[in-house]
Amino acid sequence: MLQAGLQTSPSGAATSPSAAALEQVAQRTRALTAQGGTLIGRAAATPRIVFDLRGQAAGQFRIAAGGEPCIRYNQVLLARHPREFLAQTVPHEVAHYLAFLRFGRDIRPHGREWQQIMRGLGADPRRCHDFDVTGLTTRRIRRHLYHCRCGDHALSSIRHHRILRGASYVCRSCGQALRPGGGSAKAAGET
Repeated sequence: MLQAGLQTSPSGAATSPSAAALEQVAQRTRALTAQGGTLIGRAAATPRIVFDLRGQAAGQFRIAAGGEPCIRYNQVLLARHPREFLAQTVPHEVAHYLAFLRFGRDIRPHGREWQQIMRGLGADPRRCHDFDVTGLTTRRIRRHLYHCRCGDHALSSIRHHRILRGASYVCRSCGQALRPGGGSAKAAGET
């Protein structure tokens, strides 16, 4: 059971979990990983566990640089929903890790293999949480305006920076290279 000791804002909302709560999540992650080893038929080393996830996602399994498996957790959602977090989020992310170990990358993230492991861990194989995310922001991706002869295009910051380093992108409709800024010929009334 998750211990009390959450830090709260002046409004009384939980903002960060106690050290004991963080340790309980880490312990549950280790225990489920060990239990999951029997489900996948091989020993599973505990992945790196970090509490740095922000926004509306409760958890995330990923392979970090260098190939190290890592499970990231959201401290704010842990603080707001401690029991549900232990019961649902921790097995959800451990199941992603175990599915990766057993089946590799070529499976659907919430497909049959993952669902089977979730059931084996004693959790409901739900894809999304239903935690209160009021006040939590999502990452906003800035868009950069480019144009061609047939229209304007909004490119992500990633593509914009690739163009600045020499890459080029062409319009799928007209085949013309995309140029910075708006003001396509079509928008200007030219044909």
